[in-house]
Parts: sequence; structure tokens; C-alpha cells
Amino acid sequence: MQHDKAPMVIGTASSGRYSQREAVLTFCSHDDMPPPLLFDISAYDLDQLQFGVDAIERVNPHRHQMRMLDGVIYMDEDRVIAFHDVRDDEFWVEGHIPGRPVMPGVLLIETAAQTASFYMLSRLESAKFMGFVGASDIKFRGQVVPGKRLLVLAEMVDVRSRRCVCKAQCLIDETMVFEGTITGMPM
Repeated sequence: MQHDKAPMVIGTASSGRYSQREAVLTFCSHDDMPPPLLFDISAYDLDQLQFGVDAIERVNPHRHQMRMLDGVIYMDEDRVIAFHDVRDDEFWVEGHIPGRPVMPGVLLIETAAQTASFYMLSRLESAKFMGFVGASDIKFRGQVVPGKRLLVLAEMVDVRSRRCVCKAQCLIDETMVFEGTITGMPM
């Protein structure tokens, strides 16, 4: 296993190699500059809604604390701008991390996956559910805390009747906090 940055290893390794039981975490440093945005968002009115919660729930099956999309600002043939308003009453706030709540990275991946799901299910009349089948090139670049709006940019890179691959980025106050590639499959 090769790493560009010095990894932080959780566990022990007497042989000097990583075992399957050790967790290796690599963090982005200030030297690891984020890539450019997937597309220029300056031309979009980020306060305008194209789809609200009711429209999102007609398409995506996620409900209650697992609905990670609060609005879709813009969607065209290959791009989506969506958002999630991070609230202080979300289920993870009390326990992740007590006294200093930080949105779990897996929920950032879920937010990106729900954005891809909304895109794909809006276009496929026969599919009722978009299964999450993969994530790659994931980088967490900053913290997401309650009281902030998480903006999600998604660009579809491979859309077929049985698969959707999109690149996604999440921003807080114009700062990239997440990037990755999400793959889903209609079921």
C-alpha cells in the first residue's frame, strides 16, 4: 500500500508492514490543494430552488434523519447543485464528537449518493430506488459542523440505464470539504 502523505497508523506492526487489521488514515494537508470546482457556480442563484423537500421525497425514498437533501438548486442534463442544511438537532450531533460536533464523513458520502440518486431517478421512470454500489477517490478536506449549509456539486461522468457514475464535491462557505466519485445502480 503506497501513500503520498505520511499515514497515521492505528494499531501495531512488528514487521513494519501494514496488516489487514490495521487502519491507515491519510489526511489532506495544506500542501494538498483542492482541485478546481467541477463547474463554475458563480452564474447560479444559490438561493433559488428548482426542487424542494416535497419534490425530493417524491423521487428519493430517504426519509426523516436519513434524508440528506434539503433542496436542489439546479439540475440539467449532466450537472446538479443541491444542499443540506446541517442542523444542531441531527442524530449524530450528540455523539460525534461530544462538545465539538463534526458531521461524519460517511454522511458526506451519503449526501453525494443521494444527489446522484435524485438525478438518476428523475430521469428513469421504471426505477424506484438507486442502490449505492461504490465510492472512490474520496478526500475529506474540512469539517462540517451544525449551522452551516453544505452545498453539493455533482457532475455525471457515465450515465447508462443500469449505472450512474458521478464526481461530487461538497462546499461549506465556498471551501471544499469533500470530493469523490460515487457509483449507483437503479434497482
